[in-house]
Amino acid sequence: MKEYYIKFKTNYSWLIKEEGWVKSLQGVREAQFALGNGFIGSRAILEEMPHDAKAGTYIAGLYDRIGSQVSEIVNLPNPFNFKITVNGEKLGAMTMDTVEHKRILNLRHGTLYRHSVFSDSKKHKYDYQSLRFLSMCDKNIGVMQVIFTPLDAGVTATIQTGIDTGVYNSGTVTEGRKKHFRIKEVGQFNNAGYLAVETFSKQHTIIFRSGFYYETKGKKIPAEDNIFELKLRKNQTVIFTKIFYINTIPKLLDFEKEKKAAEKKFQKNFKSSFSNLIKKHVNSWEKLWQVAEVSIWGDPEVEKNFRFNIYHMLICANQDGGTSSIGAKALTGEGYRGHIFWDTEIYVLPFYLYVLPDVAKSILLYRYKRLDAARENAKKYGYKGVMFPWESAGIGVDETPGWAKDLDGKIIKIHTGKVEHHITADVAYAFYHYYNITKDETFLIDYGYEVLFETARFWASRVEYNKRKKKYEINCVIGPDEFHVDINNNAFTNIMAKWNLLTAYKLFHQFKKCNTQCCKRLMQKLGITDKEIHQWKKIASNIYVNINKNFIIEQFDGYFKKRNVRIPARDENYLPIITEKLTPRGYSKTQLIKQADVVMLLHLLNDVFNYKTKKANYDYYLDRTL
Repeated sequence: MKEYYIKFKTNYSWLIKEEGWVKSLQGVREAQFALGNGFIGSRAILEEMPHDAKAGTYIAGLYDRIGSQVSEIVNLPNPFNFKITVNGEKLGAMTMDTVEHKRILNLRHGTLYRHSVFSDSKKHKYDYQSLRFLSMCDKNIGVMQVIFTPLDAGVTATIQTGIDTGVYNSGTVTEGRKKHFRIKEVGQFNNAGYLAVETFSKQHTIIFRSGFYYETKGKKIPAEDNIFELKLRKNQTVIFTKIFYINTIPKLLDFEKEKKAAEKKFQKNFKSSFSNLIKKHVNSWEKLWQVAEVSIWGDPEVEKNFRFNIYHMLICANQDGGTSSIGAKALTGEGYRGHIFWDTEIYVLPFYLYVLPDVAKSILLYRYKRLDAARENAKKYGYKGVMFPWESAGIGVDETPGWAKDLDGKIIKIHTGKVEHHITADVAYAFYHYYNITKDETFLIDYGYEVLFETARFWASRVEYNKRKKKYEINCVIGPDEFHVDINNNAFTNIMAKWNLLTAYKLFHQFKKCNTQCCKRLMQKLGITDKEIHQWKKIASNIYVNINKNFIIEQFDGYFKKRNVRIPARDENYLPIITEKLTPRGYSKTQLIKQADVVMLLHLLNDVFNYKTKKANYDYYLDRTL
C-alpha cells in the first residue's frame, strides 16, 4: 500500500514510532505524541476517538475556575474531530479489526503521521492515512489531512467532521469532570464552520473557524456541512483536508472587531494549499532546530531521546511577553491543573535561557506582571515584600488546592501553598540567572532589581531571631522534599534566602553606583531605606545552617535523627527499589527524600560550595533520594 506522506519523513533519530495500537497505552501515547506551537497544544488522540480517549486542546494562559477549588487550564473543543462510517460500521481501532497500525511523530517537522489498515465485519479492508500539525509559522492555525481508500469493495462512507464541543476537564478525585465553557455562537458560512465559546468565570471568548474540503478523481470539492456521504468505488482514494483557526478574545476587547480580524486571517490560510501550509510550518521548525539541535555521534537512540525532550520544550515555548508561563504538564494535559510551579524557573528556564532567551524572558515577565498579586499574598500571611504563590495560573494568586489525593489514594490536606516558601527565592534566582547570562542591563533596571529587592524584603520579614543560638531561623516550612512537612530550618530554604538577601544587597550598591537616579526612583516607589538594606546583609550573615563534622548539610532540624532508611537498589530505568513497606506518611519518619533538596542547592549555588562539601553531600543524599 502506498505511503502518501513518505516525502515528509526524515532519518531515524528524528522519529518517534508507535507500532500497533495498545489500548492500555492510549493515554501515554496521547501525551508523548502531542503537538504544539507554544500557543496551542493538542493531545495526540486518534481521530475516531476510541473509548477512554482524552481529547485535549489547550491554549497557553487560558484558565477558568467554575465548579473547581481553584483555576485550571481549560480543555477546549476538539478541532481534530474526524470520523468515517462505512456501510454502517464505524471505522476505528476499537470498532474494527486493526490489520496494521503505526504512528510517527516527526520531531524535526512537528508533524504526526498515521497509517492504519482496518477490516470490517465482512472482512473488507480500508486504508487510512493521516498527517496533522499545529502551525509553527502561524500560531492560530492547525491542519489535518486524511487519505482514505476502500481496498477491496465499493462503499458508502459517511463523513463526520466539524469541531467537537463534547469535551470536559477530567476533574480530580475531590471533584467530578467539568466543562469550562459555554457555546456563544455557532454557524456555517463561506464553506467553513464557525464556533465561538465563552469561559464561564473569566468570560474570555475563543473563536474557532474550520474549513473542510475533499479531493477525488482530480476534483476539489468544499464540504457544505459537517456530515455528508460519499460513494466510493474499490481502490478509489479520497483526500480530506481540514484547516482550522483558533484564537482568544479577552473580555475587554471589541468582540466584533476581533472576529472580523480572525475571519480575514482564517480565509487567507484556508485559501492556501496543504503543501504551502506544511512547507511554511516545516521551515519554521527548521529555524528552531538550527538553534536547538543536539547531535550525538555513535548512539542514535540517545540522540533521539535528547531530541524528543527538546521537542517537548519547543512545543510549549511562547514569547507572549508574560501573558502565560509553562505549567507542570505544559500543553499536553491537565495534570496539576496546568498550574505553574517553581520547576518552571529552576528546571525549565535554563534550557530557554541558552537556546531561546526571549522565551526565558517571557517566563520571567509572567512573574513580574503578577507582582501585585504576590504582594497581596505576602500581606495575607503578615509578611512584607512579595511572596510568590506555590501554584499560579492566570492572574498570579495562590491556586494551591486545599485537598488532594496522596500516593495511596487517601484524601489529604495540602499545606504547600501556605508554607513552601522557597519558591520566592527560586524566582529571584531565575531573574538573576537571566541577567548573569544575558548581561541585559535594561531588563535588570526595568524588572530585575524590583523583584530581587521585594523578595529580599520578604525573607527579612520571614526570618525569626533565636536569641539562644544568636541566629536567624526560618521555621514551619516545606522544602523541595515534600515527604517532610512543617519542618524548621530547611537547608535549601535557608541558604536560598541567604543568597537572595546577599544578592539584593550587592545589586543595590551596584545599581546606586551605576544609575543613581533610577535607583532613587525605585527606592521611592518601593519605600526602601538604607537601614532596611543593611539589615538584609546582617540577616544573611547570620542565617542558621547545620553542617556536621563530615561536611554533611542537615536537610532540616532533626533530619539526622530520622530512621536511616536508604535505597538498596535501582531498576534498569534507575528508579528506586524500596524493600520496606512504607505508607506515604511513613516516609516522613525516615531519611528518604521525595525530591532533591540539598543536592539541588549544591547545583544552583555551585560557586558557593567547595568540592569536598559537594562530594560529601552528593554521596550521602544520593542513596536517600527517590
